[in-house]
Amino acid sequence: MSSPARILGIDPGLNRTGWGVIEPVGGRTVCVDAGVIRVPPGELPDRLAAILAGLGRVIAETRPSRASVEKVFVNVNPQATLLLGQARGAAICAAVAAGVPVREHTALQVKQAVVGYGKAGKDQVQTMVQRLLGLATPPPLDAADALACALCDLHADRLLALGGPSMSAAARGRRSRSAWRSRGARLLG
Repeated sequence: MSSPARILGIDPGLNRTGWGVIEPVGGRTVCVDAGVIRVPPGELPDRLAAILAGLGRVIAETRPSRASVEKVFVNVNPQATLLLGQARGAAICAAVAAGVPVREHTALQVKQAVVGYGKAGKDQVQTMVQRLLGLATPPPLDAADALACALCDLHADRLLALGGPSMSAAARGRRSRSAWRSRGARLLG
């Protein structure tokens, strides 16, 4: 049986699909394993099958309790967005077929969770992933992005445990206004 917090991060792509598995151990988070599935050139169905099979092997070997994937954003090239969406679909299917629940995060959320800046570059994400996980060498860029997605998912768990985004926007607003009133009363009082 897998650990309740073993998380597989996936950075899907039609040429390279990054993956990384993390797990909290004691007071720190460790990298269980990470790598890149090199998708051979060829017809689209064959490439998607390679992603599906490769991630299926990763899931069987690492036994994560859940997977985390970045949400697709629409960029200037609709064709590229469509192809990325198909790679992402193959990755999600690999997890679902293995009975692994999938969570999604935006690129902004992932970068903010790992770097603290939503517009961070790939090299910044790679450096912070190396530091956060105490890795001797930086992971390949695609694996670093996958590990960052897994770290974001773990941070989301911790935030929810503290009463973060699970609260409604109205409740957060009331809590915030109440906190400001209390501070104001103490300052004026």
